[in-house]
Amino acid sequence: MIWGYNWVVMKKSLQYMGPFDFNALRMALGGVILLFFMLLSGMSVRPRDIPLTILLGLIQTAAGTGLIIWALVGGGAGKTAILVYTMPFWILIFAWPILYERIGGLNWLPVFMAFTGMMLLLEPWTLKSTIFSEVLAVIAGVCWAMSAIIIKLMQRRPGFDLVSVTAWQFVYGSVPLVIVALIVPQQPVQWTPYLMTAVFYNAVLVCALAFLLWTYIMKKLPAGVAGMGTLAVPVIGISASMLELGERPDTFEAWGMALILAALFLLTYLRNRENRRNGLPILPE
Repeated sequence: MIWGYNWVVMKKSLQYMGPFDFNALRMALGGVILLFFMLLSGMSVRPRDIPLTILLGLIQTAAGTGLIIWALVGGGAGKTAILVYTMPFWILIFAWPILYERIGGLNWLPVFMAFTGMMLLLEPWTLKSTIFSEVLAVIAGVCWAMSAIIIKLMQRRPGFDLVSVTAWQFVYGSVPLVIVALIVPQQPVQWTPYLMTAVFYNAVLVCALAFLLWTYIMKKLPAGVAGMGTLAVPVIGISASMLELGERPDTFEAWGMALILAALFLLTYLRNRENRRNGLPILPE
């Protein structure tokens, strides 16, 4: 719910602040809040597993969130959410050769459905003006999937610390975001009540809390199952963008969104059926 509604919050915030300024601020604040939480809790703030944590920060925080905000500049909130949330299917594909989580027979059907839906959303045959934003959203989904695989690899190492990794990947990933924000010319910031609320929402809930929960989920569930658990996010994002922003998809876009959502639900059902057989956790259907 936190991530789902944030698509509307991010889109509306860009009226008052440049996209790169907004993203650098929310990510850096998220990292500072988590480090402060660690100090208050008596935890060690010494960074661990620095090379992989830097890599995670560059892919998940810098590239992933940076591309999402960039995509929102010219793309609709609902459509961007759907394209980013092809992430679970990229996780399945990457987890196969790296984590040895194989894709079973019928699981290929929702993967095919999702990629068909993605093509309908992109409509590459039309060369429409929003194609650049939509491609950025897809690449952001790929980055997020790659970061999920990195987290799974890090969790196999001794001494993995959930809070420390989440906090420091924000810190490391914020460095290139701040550099980009300082270099790229953007609109003057208008510190309206909405923008201040949006920054608080993103720094405290979206970054500090939700990313911490995501890392925790990645520790407790297989990568593919964890990715499927996020299927509510694009549903909430689309619904909120239609109700609050008045976004309405065209025919191809509507079919593309429907196919991706149907694929997410079908894959969840198939994974649950497999989990029942193997005694693994069951996701809500």
